Amino acid sequence: MKLYDIRQRGFTLIELLIVVVIVGVIAAFAYPSYVEYGERTRRADAQGALMEFAAAMERHYASQNTYEGAATGGSDTGSPGIFPDEAPLESGNKFYDLTISAATGSSYTLRATPKSVQAGNGILELDSTGARRWDESGDGSFGAGENDWQ
Repeated sequence: MKLYDIRQRGFTLIELLIVVVIVGVIAAFAYPSYVEYGERTRRADAQGALMEFAAAMERHYASQNTYEGAATGGSDTGSPGIFPDEAPLESGNKFYDLTISAATGSSYTLRATPKSVQAGNGILELDSTGARRWDESGDGSFGAGENDWQ
């Protein structure tokens, strides 16, 4: 057997280019879905934090007989003094600021404002009646069609 008769086996350049193109096409479709999934997951974390925040407001009401004074420094609105002011609660990376946007003796409105990579994903609100609003545009108007968390 002669040395030049042995055929070497391997991939051709065309075969490698085809594989690269296929991987590129798959990535082009998968990456936007991955990003959207991350946004939805972080929004769901903020929704859960707002529900826990509402429970803290109810505990405050049970002990004080008012929703007022639950913010930092005993004020009625702003950063909460009875609950963490960022979400998600269990993570070091925070994507929402939690605030009390309105409070009276008998009602409140809580707000989760997106920040960091979540910025521009819309403001979430929860009030004392249980109404859930998502201002998807993030302009604070909570217009028609923006009344439920999604």
